[in-house]
Amino acid sequence: MTRAARFTYRGLDVDGDSLRGHYDLDGTAFTEVVRLPGADLSSPASRAIAELWYLVAGLSYYKAGAAAVIDLGHTPLGEAGLRFFRAAVLDGLGEFSFRNDLPLDGVDIVGGAPVTLSPVVADVTNVLIPFGGGIDSCVTVEGLAHLHRTLFVVSPEASTFAPLEATAAVTGLPVARATRHLDLEALRSHPDAFNGHVPVTAMVTLLACLRAVADGHGAVAMSNEHSASVPNTTWRGRDINHQWSKSAAAEELLAQAVAERIGEDFVVASYLRDRSEVWVAQQFAQAPQYHAVFRSCNRAFAQDPAQRASTWCGTCDKCLFINLVLAPFLSRDTLRGLFASEPLADPTLTDALATLVGLGETPKPFECVGDPDESAAALLEVVRRDEWADVGALRDLAEVVTPQRTFRQLLTPQGESRVPAAWLR
Repeated sequence: MTRAARFTYRGLDVDGDSLRGHYDLDGTAFTEVVRLPGADLSSPASRAIAELWYLVAGLSYYKAGAAAVIDLGHTPLGEAGLRFFRAAVLDGLGEFSFRNDLPLDGVDIVGGAPVTLSPVVADVTNVLIPFGGGIDSCVTVEGLAHLHRTLFVVSPEASTFAPLEATAAVTGLPVARATRHLDLEALRSHPDAFNGHVPVTAMVTLLACLRAVADGHGAVAMSNEHSASVPNTTWRGRDINHQWSKSAAAEELLAQAVAERIGEDFVVASYLRDRSEVWVAQQFAQAPQYHAVFRSCNRAFAQDPAQRASTWCGTCDKCLFINLVLAPFLSRDTLRGLFASEPLADPTLTDALATLVGLGETPKPFECVGDPDESAAALLEVVRRDEWADVGALRDLAEVVTPQRTFRQLLTPQGESRVPAAWLR
């Protein structure tokens, strides 16, 4: 495949509660449409955040040709925004670059216009929580129960995700929404287009910031753990991290870019930043109201409704990992009832489990799972339980794993956090 020459940002339309981002790849036009039902996007601050979203959203179309030049046109962009955007290209598209053997270090970013500060007065105790229906966002919702909380849900234009909606309903909280219409038809017009992972979480985070500013919330509370910063591999001297847009580095860059546009009163931070996946699993195990409805299996969230799994698939890395980290806290019978399968006991998943605990070719799978230490420590805890004694593969792996942190250590804070004091109890 041949790389494109130029990817151009043609302009952003903000009309009522809708956004239309226009892009061009060597003469092929793309338009992405986002609607935030009921939101008033007319303020200068809303426009400022929408422009930042527009820049990152363009990467969904840029990747089709991986153009040598990215022309920002007249899109406002300050120094902090440019640092964030450049990192979104190099690191947010890192897995895409790695899998396509397509270095992006030499991409030339041109154009842009000065950015204007449109400050907002924000109450950080009035929080918008992006909600995905998995264990992480459920734990954030419960951990921030002393604050004024609203959920934020992003769905395709034509449908919603049933397990996400069911889990959101359990919270009893109001839900603010956004719908995305990706220009799939234009993408399909390039049958030889490059394909791969894009920094979706960064796009969702910025839509959450936009919705929060429009609705008068003072903060966005993400649910990204400490281990999201751990890379999957290193390639051409650069760390490649499937979860880059969930990492601490991305959070800091995004927060600086937002502050450059609307001031530092508004807060965007991850409530779980200094917590391990093991701690999150422990907290989730103590919230049984979610157990029958939550879902972390990606196959439940396919864009095409016909392709969505109606239950846990039981075979993907996410299913395996969630079973592994919950197994120290929930009985085997309980887990079997929740998942309708036993990934930890499935002999066909032994190699996948070995990769999770750090015995594979990469430090961790290209998935949103914990780091090898977390998985290995959870495995050592699981094999101590008599109820898993018949699964020989678990014992065999436990004999060779060497986590650097103990299970008990993983239940304590890990590293630093940008969480404001008002979020803590």
